[in-house]
Order: sequence, then C-alpha cells, then structure tokens
Amino acid sequence: MSDLKSFASDNNSGAHPAIMDAVVRVNRGHLKSYGDDELSIHTDEVFKEFFGSVARIHYVTTGTAANVLGLRSVTETYNSVLCAEQAHINNDECGAPEAFGGIKLVPIPSPDGKLTPGMIAPYLGHIGFVHASQPRVISITQPTEVGNLYTLKEIEDLVEFAHDRDLLVHMDGARLANACAALDCSFFDMTTALDIDFLSFGGTKNGCLMGEAVIFLNPDIGHGFPYLRKQAMQLVSKMRFVSAQLEAYLADDLWLKNAQNANAMAKRLAEKAGAIPGVTIKGTVDCNSLFAHLPPKATEILLKKYYFYIWNEHDQTVRWMTSWATTEAMVDEFVEDIRKAMEAAS
Repeated sequence: MSDLKSFASDNNSGAHPAIMDAVVRVNRGHLKSYGDDELSIHTDEVFKEFFGSVARIHYVTTGTAANVLGLRSVTETYNSVLCAEQAHINNDECGAPEAFGGIKLVPIPSPDGKLTPGMIAPYLGHIGFVHASQPRVISITQPTEVGNLYTLKEIEDLVEFAHDRDLLVHMDGARLANACAALDCSFFDMTTALDIDFLSFGGTKNGCLMGEAVIFLNPDIGHGFPYLRKQAMQLVSKMRFVSAQLEAYLADDLWLKNAQNANAMAKRLAEKAGAIPGVTIKGTVDCNSLFAHLPPKATEILLKKYYFYIWNEHDQTVRWMTSWATTEAMVDEFVEDIRKAMEAAS
C-alpha cells in the first residue's frame, strides 16, 4: 500500500470504517436487484427524512454521472445550462455534459465561482430567438470549486430570479455536507427550503466508497431519469452496495462529523501555515480547501514528500485540501515541513 501523504483532494482519502462495515454487512443472502431490494427502498425513506417527502432519489456511482444525467433529464438538445466558468461540469467532466448529455454549457465569468442574478441576466437575451440555444437550467456549485460558499440568502435570491424566468436551478452538491457543516444548517435548509429543483448529492468525497445520488425536489421534472440512468450504464445491478453506503453515511450524523473534521483541519492548516513568514493564504477558508502562495522552490521541496496541486502556475498558487480522515498530527507534520521548505528556499 502506498505511503502517499496527500493534501491534494478529499478523493484521496479512503472510505470511513462505518461505510466499509455497512458494505460487508449487506454482503450476505439474496436480495432483489437494480434498487428493488429492501435496503435501497429503506434508504430512499432515510433520504426523505433529510430532504422532505417530495424528494425522489436515484443512486449512481460517480459525481459525473449524477451531474450529467440529472441535467440531461430536464433538458432538450436545444437547451443550454448556465454555470460559473470555474464549475466542475465545465472544467472537470472531460466534456461529458456535451458528449453524453447533448448539453450546451454557457460558462459565466465569476471572480469566486459564484453566480448572481446580475451576472446571469446578460445571458438571457436570446430567450425565444430560434437561432440561439434556449437557457433551461442554472447550475450552481455549493461550495464552489474555489472553496467559497453561497449564503442561504444568495441561493434564495438566485432561485427566485430563475423561477421568475421559467428556469430550473441545479445544485452540484459533491461537497454539500461540508457546506452545511460550515453554515450550520441542514440539507433541507440548503435545498428543499430554498426551492432548489434538483441536486447532485455527493458522498464519495466525504467518506463513501462510490456513493452518489440525484435528488429531484421539484415534482414536475426528471420523470424519465430511470430510463436515462439505464441507457447511461449507471443502473447498478447490486444496488444494495451503493445504498448501504449512503444509509450508513446518513446515520448518526456521520456525514456531519466527517465534514466538520475536514473543515476544521483546513482552518487549522490555514492558521498554522499562514503564520509562517513568506506563506500567504489567499482568501477565506470556508470549507475544506484552501489556496496558498509560496515560493516555487518551497513547493518543489514539498512535492517530494507530499501530493497536492499547483492551482495556478503563473502566480504559484497551490491548493491544499483536507478530508474526514485528516488528523491534527497530519496537519502539524505538514506545517513543520512547510516551515523547513521555506527556510531551505530562502
């Protein structure tokens, strides 16, 4: 097994022991396939406790599948999806929305990865114009790809703006737990209460093996999703192994405890590393990611022991991420190595 020391992504951590135990427990006997098993049906009901009785839940194995199939289920090929230019669906899905969804993405410049009604309004000028793709969905990421959070009021205002123009709002919630932990609110408060139409619900980045879901909160949309999921090869035959993960993830506030730890470790790293002369922490640390500037030589030294991303090669910004599995000892060791690297680079 690798001894990789990673602050690159929460995807690099393993699965939480409670998740692994749940998978092992369900690995006995015969159960119906394709989500018709008792466990998957029960997990649907668990999700409804968090999102409300109107929620319709569909399990998939990857965040890309959740995003692309969710968007495809509510759009026609002549529609477009508006998103921030930093959005994961725009930069990190290898063109999957276009290739598999037939979806035209319209990226909107944003300094912090967030969208506002004022930013979106200029992109709605061709509604009803037959020569232009027709906007159908506004997709927001909570938290954003650059670590910022929408406030609940900002989401509420954006949803009201969208619905007044017959547009749907999708939330990419790959790290939704981290956002809720940071804002001290529930999944319901963040989504259903704000009239979000549908969302991609992530578990993999916060302790699951490969557990994701598409959740429809608007009762009038997404009814063809089961067929699209099958067409897209995301209807898992032994669905119990996906739903078991998510049931355990939602039990006993595991999702919240994991996210709180990840967020707290990012703040610890920011405070301690930011106190080192020559290290600049850029912006605020809202969740479990932070961006820092340090000399190229120091980065080069650190990359011999640690794995993390150079986010911007032009100004030598790096991104560090923490996870449910990050410990104080890991952070403190990393900080000490940052200090040594800075001294060696000076």
